[in-house]
Amino acid sequence: MNDHATVTAEGAQPSAPVAAITSRRRNRQRLETLRAIVLGAGFPILLILIWDRAVAMTGTRLIPSPYQVAVMMYDFSFGGIYDDAFSGTILIHVWKSVQRVYGGFFLAALVGIPLGLLIGRIKLLRQLLDPTISLLRPIPVTAWLPLSMIFFGLGPNAAIFLVFLGAFYPILLNTIFGVRSIDPRLFEAASMLGCAGTRMFRQIVLPASLPAIFNGLRVAHGFAWILIVVGEMTGVPTGLGSVVMDGRTLSRTDLVITGMIVIGACGFVTDRIIVAISNRLLSWSPQHLE
Repeated sequence: MNDHATVTAEGAQPSAPVAAITSRRRNRQRLETLRAIVLGAGFPILLILIWDRAVAMTGTRLIPSPYQVAVMMYDFSFGGIYDDAFSGTILIHVWKSVQRVYGGFFLAALVGIPLGLLIGRIKLLRQLLDPTISLLRPIPVTAWLPLSMIFFGLGPNAAIFLVFLGAFYPILLNTIFGVRSIDPRLFEAASMLGCAGTRMFRQIVLPASLPAIFNGLRVAHGFAWILIVVGEMTGVPTGLGSVVMDGRTLSRTDLVITGMIVIGACGFVTDRIIVAISNRLLSWSPQHLE
């Protein structure tokens, strides 16, 4: 009986250090999370304070104070202050911009990922298309603005096309890079196991290149939100880019900054979603985003 109690006690001894280590790890993770939140929020607050002081010290009327922008943001969101064409219209403009951003972004992913996989894997296709891609890639998206209006007319289709162009090349090039970076021995091992054709793409090429693909998607997503302002210069009456352009035309800098802040917030939230999906799907990879 005593021997059994001794064995039980001895067997229970390692659990105490393990529990202590687990607790310390959790506390460390909480502190790191808190530190990241404080640092991430502290710097924008510092910039706002500097902005406020700079406006007060210079006495300029060209740049609104943070308070004036906050008032404009409230009116843009809920109305009741200025009662103009922009009051309480934030949801309409956000929804229209989201449709155009993700119409172009998902179209770019739909075309860019399969094409990148093929170009990265098939040498003949790479030799055929790489010179053309290298020629077209440096052309600024803004240079396509007149042609987009000729091709698609005034309206949302031209904006979607411009967003597509801006998002397409980061997705394509990162996908090609991901495929070209796969260890050739992995293909040899897969071939020895009878993996070929579409199975090779499905089971080897696509999973191994996913980290690079997600990097490309994240970069392309940022470009998509950047280009929505250019895209909505094509005569569309609604959208965040349209709000920024109207603010510039009307010399309402507070409206311009409000549109910029909303675009940044939308891009930030959706970028976090992409990172979360990437971390979930690529938890096995040391290259996954954090």
